[in-house]
Amino acid sequence: MNKEVYSLCFMCSIRCPIRVLAKDGQVEWIEGNPHVPGMEGSLCPRGSAGISLLYDPERVQTPMIRVGERGSGNWRKASWDEALDFVADKLKDIIEKNGPHSIVLGERTQLATHVSKTFLKALGSPNHFTHDALCKGSVNTACRSLFGYTDAQMAMDYKNTKHIVLYGRNIFEAVSVKEVNNLMDALENGAKLTYIDPRVTVTATKAHRYWMIRPGTDLALNYALIHVILKERLYDADFVDRWVSDMADLREFVASYTPEWAEKETGIPADEIVTLAREMSKDKPSVIFHFGYRGANQVNEIYIRRSILILNCLMGSIETKGGLFFKKGPGEVGGKPARKLTEQQFDTKIEVPRFDKVGTKDFPLPDPNHGAPQMLPQAILNEDPYPIKALINYRFEPLMSIPDTTTTLKALDKLDLIVTIDINYSDIAWYSDVILPESIYLERTDCVQQANGLKPQIFLRRQVVAPRYDTREGAMILKQLAEKLGISKYFPYESMEDLVKWQLEGTGFALEDFDKKGFVAYCKDPIFWDRTKLKIKTPSGKIELRSSLLENAGFSSFPEYEPIPKPEKDHFRLVTGRCALHTHCSTQNNPYLNELLSENRLWINSQKAAELGISNNAMVEISSKRGSGIIKASVTELIHPESVFMLHGFGHQAKRATRSYNKGVSDSLLEENVSDMVGGSPAFHETFVKVKAA
Repeated sequence: MNKEVYSLCFMCSIRCPIRVLAKDGQVEWIEGNPHVPGMEGSLCPRGSAGISLLYDPERVQTPMIRVGERGSGNWRKASWDEALDFVADKLKDIIEKNGPHSIVLGERTQLATHVSKTFLKALGSPNHFTHDALCKGSVNTACRSLFGYTDAQMAMDYKNTKHIVLYGRNIFEAVSVKEVNNLMDALENGAKLTYIDPRVTVTATKAHRYWMIRPGTDLALNYALIHVILKERLYDADFVDRWVSDMADLREFVASYTPEWAEKETGIPADEIVTLAREMSKDKPSVIFHFGYRGANQVNEIYIRRSILILNCLMGSIETKGGLFFKKGPGEVGGKPARKLTEQQFDTKIEVPRFDKVGTKDFPLPDPNHGAPQMLPQAILNEDPYPIKALINYRFEPLMSIPDTTTTLKALDKLDLIVTIDINYSDIAWYSDVILPESIYLERTDCVQQANGLKPQIFLRRQVVAPRYDTREGAMILKQLAEKLGISKYFPYESMEDLVKWQLEGTGFALEDFDKKGFVAYCKDPIFWDRTKLKIKTPSGKIELRSSLLENAGFSSFPEYEPIPKPEKDHFRLVTGRCALHTHCSTQNNPYLNELLSENRLWINSQKAAELGISNNAMVEISSKRGSGIIKASVTELIHPESVFMLHGFGHQAKRATRSYNKGVSDSLLEENVSDMVGGSPAFHETFVKVKAA
């Protein structure tokens, strides 16, 4: 029997709309949803490898309870009732002895995140966090400091841009299919691309201008660009006069940050900095200085991201075609969004602070909707602000995502319970007490996706085939666990179809409306606000260069630039990133993707390699104050001499994931766990490593 289903991919967090063909209960084909502009059937390598994930015998196939030491790989199979009873009994005991706030739940943000948050709220714990904060916590704070909106409430009109500047945003390898296709359309129509990165990525090879910037000096470059724009009056005067506050303060602040000064810090010639500023002004307002996705590199990350956003404001590229825009929800056209379980009234009143102290005087500005996961190890070890006894991981990987794996392991050893909901034997699943296996996206219907943008829409992930193994939907796992903990009233559904129908109540849409195309739309035409009537959410109603959010918390809006130190001899600044074939640390064991790229390598500059006696493909030892590993060298001229680079997500230690086990080196093993204490992100590129021939 042939079957066509419109759904959503989940091989990464983008959730591209897909069309799936199945026959006799077997998935035969996956492609991009042809009804979605920008997709038109296209899919990235990870999306295409979804079939491989479905039939992978190394997936977690049944609930597992640990019987040996943590990390030993000694497990026994369990029924769902036994596994859920085991977890519930442990949690009850922990709550009785230590209170519900001793439980932490971390996840990679997904469609069922409102279910996870409801689970913790119903228990009485404030300690939900997401992986988002590790990628872009400081980007979130930077956007709020200027506009009052989070980064997730803003987007970019790639298709109509005339010039885009990317700061290490390796968009053609960290593939979001619709964005990439729209940007390619713009480039084919004459748009320019400027790319800035210490490393020549695939995106760099597509650029009209590439600058191999000295690592960590993006802020110096941006201060100089702002200097030129203000000195030569290249900004959009009408927009700035109407919407941007504190221009005099900005002008005074950047007066000394000349292109000549920036050249000494960044290595980028002063005349080229001036040329870029003039080119962007010529094409304004249809230009984009990309504020980034992973903004988690330096301890001053929020100010790097603020400076990028300020450049957009000066160009007037806000709420305009080819620039940045605020995402529109259904309320713009008189509609209602899908419901979330978190909108309920809860009996529990949570008065204790979060484990990471987000929202307190110690860490006031990061978004409590996502928290600061990198603070978890020290919070556990120091029992500050209180003891933490249980960690629930929902497709989150602390051992390979939080810097300094050795310290994270020490922290995990203090916990009474570690539970992982996942599809693979991730490293944290391998180190857990219980694994509750989730059905993959092809095997489940999921919560709805409220997709706000220029045209607000709702998308739906639909089950294509029955679960291949003894797995369940994550939202059902949490509901069933809630039943055993006596908080079932907050989960008013018996199946995923029930939950979706509950969410759709009041929207005007029904489940069957998604059958033809996989999505529904609230309107036909894109919505841009009248630029004389913007809805800026800051206290002043203006785009705040001198930010009330920052200043009220005791932080400067315009910090003086601090020179970036150069590495000592034989040392390098460690830079990490992604490729088109893998998603963070979750796909390295996928049969298709592992065959294409099974381990990471260390990029090192040719001249530096020669000085150290390192040849191409030689094994080298890389070490830091936190750890060390052996990795194969890629000797190249395509990286700045002060940096070395490795792909994130390799060096897995879960032995049942046989294809990825012990392949390459984990960057988290090497990295110092330091943070941007204003914006909230970890600073992944603040670690210096030593490299020598192995």
